[in-house]
Amino acid sequence: MSKRKVDFEVVREIGVKMANVEVSTAWGAPALKVNGKLMACVPTHRSAEPDSLLVRVSFDDRAELLGAAPEAYYVTEHYVGYTAVLVRLPCVTRDILQDLLGMAHRFVTATEGRRCPRRRGRKSA
Repeated sequence: MSKRKVDFEVVREIGVKMANVEVSTAWGAPALKVNGKLMACVPTHRSAEPDSLLVRVSFDDRAELLGAAPEAYYVTEHYVGYTAVLVRLPCVTRDILQDLLGMAHRFVTATEGRRCPRRRGRKSA
């Protein structure tokens, strides 16, 4: 089996095998949702690096990921207040991505009744 570049197509292939996951869009970009709630998407904010993926995780899981592999995971100021981590797709394998999407699926389904926390204290434009 050839080693394939990890991109959103690979994200989609892994994600749709999980319960109640559908391919959708978020802010005009490709996304995976569980029962209509965002699980992962291509980030659209200009602060995100190219070839990144936004994945919904708890703040505790995000801190652990950032500490364990800062070359693969990051967060920009824009995303600090959101339950999400940014992933540099070229830095992760398919197996790592599968584990990460499993973590996101569990997080989103466990928090189905709650909205994604919004960043507090934003300055008005």
